[in-house]
Amino acid sequence: MITGKKLSRRTLLRGLGTSVALPFLDAMTPAMASSSVPGKAPVRMGFVYVPNGMDIRHWNLDHEGKLGELSRIMKPLEPFRQDITVLGNLTHNSGRPLLDGAGDHGRCCGSYLTGIQVRKSAVDIRASVSCDQIVANKIGHKTRFPSLELGLEDARQAGDCDSGYSCAYTNNLAWRNETQPLPPVLDPRALFERLFGNGVVLSPEARALQSKYRRSILDFVTEDTRKLQSDLGPTDKRKLEEYLSSIREIERQIEKAEKDNAQIDPGMPKPYGVPADFAEHFKLMSDMLTVALQADLTRVFTFLVTREGTSRSYREIGIADGHHPLTHHRNDPALMEKVTQINTYHVKQFAGWLEKLKSIREGDATLLDNSMIVYGAGLADGNRHNHEDLPTLIAGRGGDNYIKPGRRINYRRETPMCNLFLTMMDRMGAHEEYFGDSTGPAEGLNLS
Repeated sequence: MITGKKLSRRTLLRGLGTSVALPFLDAMTPAMASSSVPGKAPVRMGFVYVPNGMDIRHWNLDHEGKLGELSRIMKPLEPFRQDITVLGNLTHNSGRPLLDGAGDHGRCCGSYLTGIQVRKSAVDIRASVSCDQIVANKIGHKTRFPSLELGLEDARQAGDCDSGYSCAYTNNLAWRNETQPLPPVLDPRALFERLFGNGVVLSPEARALQSKYRRSILDFVTEDTRKLQSDLGPTDKRKLEEYLSSIREIERQIEKAEKDNAQIDPGMPKPYGVPADFAEHFKLMSDMLTVALQADLTRVFTFLVTREGTSRSYREIGIADGHHPLTHHRNDPALMEKVTQINTYHVKQFAGWLEKLKSIREGDATLLDNSMIVYGAGLADGNRHNHEDLPTLIAGRGGDNYIKPGRRINYRRETPMCNLFLTMMDRMGAHEEYFGDSTGPAEGLNLS
């Protein structure tokens, strides 16, 4: 698989029951001997969904065009002002109560990536295929995983889900078809074993026994790693070392979370190995997602930060109240302040992840440059439960500077969110004339 300094993009480090994909290396560039032009990394598309809307007063910007001062909630993104595009007046008409359905929280989440009103028939639930899965169906054969679905909370485990019907919508962003959601992976260990293991699902007891004898997954690919390093140049060696160090750090974080959880009684069923701290959980899942994107294990993902309608508290930032009840603040300044703090806390975690993505070089660009990552919510104001002018931004350039970031774009009022998704699908090679309630592509993302 290695010929001189040319390296196949599909090269794997192999070991006993283990395979570790590689990041984008200069040696993978199929260039002529006299050429130094770097190869092109793939474009990635993803969606990071936050629940219960926003305190719009502290999200919206008072200007258009070039990004100036960011709003209070977006302030953690200040170092990435030239990497984000803030979008205004995008609407999800499918979230509105036009038909009897899953309730406002269920509708806005269940229809977020489908653009089709969720509804209940006499026999089952009905949604539609989501835009991420349309792309996965088109290009998924190029990667080990057509798509990845991640999350940080499940309503059934939180104990505040009133029916399997509403749970299906509040817990899922990705839909393979109108009746089959793709549930997000919540447990870091389960995600790690899916990415690097042999796919066997172990019980907590079996995992505990295994951990007594566990070595790093990289210990099993030592010989392949040594052989590969001998054929790489200095830059690629450094990239490989940083990449493998990231995997070792993920292993360390997972083991720490499992040890910490062994000493914590959460008072409710909980996935094995899930960190008790929200920020730690977010970082661990996003670190693994970074590795998956870097190694081209997938190019499509959804990340449900917490389920829609969540009543999760955030004691780590001094907020013991449930998130959902707080959003029904009835304009109480003290409650509204807590909502703003939660919104900002979520953005802070997202900003930390963008820093990681931006630090990873891919030829003459970065992993963030070669991505399109939507961050937003299916509700605008959680108190009003409105679905127009949804809080939305997109991070990254979509490869080859396809998106010109560092701007605020205000669309015409009631512009369908699906216009944005239609444009992103097209960029990923999944060409459709329309999607959901789209009226055409989203204009203005590219100024060329």
